[in-house]
Amino acid sequence: MSNLHIDSGYSDAGASHDKRSLKAFNAVSASPVEDIDFNNFTLRQRGRMLYMAAPVAAADINTNCTKIVGRGLRMKCNLNLDILGISPETAKKWCRQTEAEFRLWCENKSHCDALGLNNFFELQHLAVKSWLMSGDVFALLKREKATSLNPYSLRLQLIEADRVCTPFNVNGGLYGITEGVYKGNTVHDGVEVDKNGKVIAYHICTEYPGTVYYSKNTEWIRVEAVGRYTGLPNILHIMDAERPDQYRGVTNLAPVIEILLQGRRYTESELTAAIVQSYFTAWIKTISDPTTMPNVRQGEGEDEDEDEEEEIPEYKVGPGATIHLGKNEDVVFGNPNIPTAGFETFMKAVNKQAGAALEMPYDVLIKEFNSSYSAAKGALEEAWEVFRKRRAWFVNDFCQPVYEVWLSEAVANGRIRAPGFFDNPLIRAAWCGSRWDGPAQTHLDPVKEAKANKELVANGWKTNEQITREYYGENWEENMQALEEENKLIRKARLGLKEKDNAENGLY
Repeated sequence: MSNLHIDSGYSDAGASHDKRSLKAFNAVSASPVEDIDFNNFTLRQRGRMLYMAAPVAAADINTNCTKIVGRGLRMKCNLNLDILGISPETAKKWCRQTEAEFRLWCENKSHCDALGLNNFFELQHLAVKSWLMSGDVFALLKREKATSLNPYSLRLQLIEADRVCTPFNVNGGLYGITEGVYKGNTVHDGVEVDKNGKVIAYHICTEYPGTVYYSKNTEWIRVEAVGRYTGLPNILHIMDAERPDQYRGVTNLAPVIEILLQGRRYTESELTAAIVQSYFTAWIKTISDPTTMPNVRQGEGEDEDEDEEEEIPEYKVGPGATIHLGKNEDVVFGNPNIPTAGFETFMKAVNKQAGAALEMPYDVLIKEFNSSYSAAKGALEEAWEVFRKRRAWFVNDFCQPVYEVWLSEAVANGRIRAPGFFDNPLIRAAWCGSRWDGPAQTHLDPVKEAKANKELVANGWKTNEQITREYYGENWEENMQALEEENKLIRKARLGLKEKDNAENGLY
């Protein structure tokens, strides 16, 4: 027992307090409220500023938006025929009608957006960008009067993360202090939960807290998460949680805020130095003649303030500028040799680390595919795993719930017939079945990938529908119907040409 080494396992590794390299590493982790909510306001502002000022940050957010939703995720009905007990022909007819009705609502900005600014596809893009930039975003489901042109009352209003916050008048809730209590329920940064931790309401500020236009008339509106009588959501919360018991999201740029900021500063300093060095400025030194009498202007006399300091001229460099220096003045320039040797290599290494943290391979982040086909293909495959994951989450948090609320109204007002929709939850879920098609994966070598896809289908590893949807963003069945019509037109055109040739050759 005397030879027992007390530093075993992690005590002699990452948890050691004796190793010199770890002595100063005093990591402390608290609850998600303390680690996230207390710091989220600062993280949001820094994430937004980096998006506006750091190209790499903007590249990450914009690339995600383009690949996740692109021009917009398109709804395609996907009914469960076994549960509904309807024929495939009936299902196809129902799907065509429902998809047409949904397009009537979602393609017109005045039909679906409470502010009348964006259609449903543009709202998707805005929601994804705000989600990644600020950490989360909210969609308020509102109702307006239906019109002859728009038979649906559903409207969406996106609420930015800052506006969902703990009210001032809530016990314990102050600006900068995210926690409060509302009628016995705990409020975490604007998210109200019951004693079991379940989200039951959100508190929305009528203005942006902390804005220069902040007024004393600011109010908070409490919105229940789910309607008491309908069971439908009143508000949608789009976020990506990283810890249990976490009620607010964190900007996607949070792990790389410091490294991106420093990279931006380094890049700006290199750029500024390069611009200064590129200027060709001539400095002319003025030598005064001691025999020359001073030039006395009329009106000057002894009453003139002799102690008045002479104004010091301000010299500015510029392209081709000629500047006169004063007596005994000179200027010396260094030779910085801009750009600094190794700048590109260093920034590439930094951006690779940032890309790894953002789940964005360097090739995709910087849009630089200079390596081999296999390496570039591998980078795209890794990136698309993340894009597909985030697309699935976004569909679950935003697109599908909106569609289900819309479909409930469409069935209720008789625009769409769905027997048993309000009677049986299982039947209701079967009617609500859908998929959301979006941008397809980027092709580096279409010929190679087409041959690989053909092999996948031939061996039954994938279907034509899967290949068409995943790689081309289209619907295989619709493509086949279009091809059938095209082939009919081609045969008809060829027959017409043949008859014309026979007629010209006197064969008729």
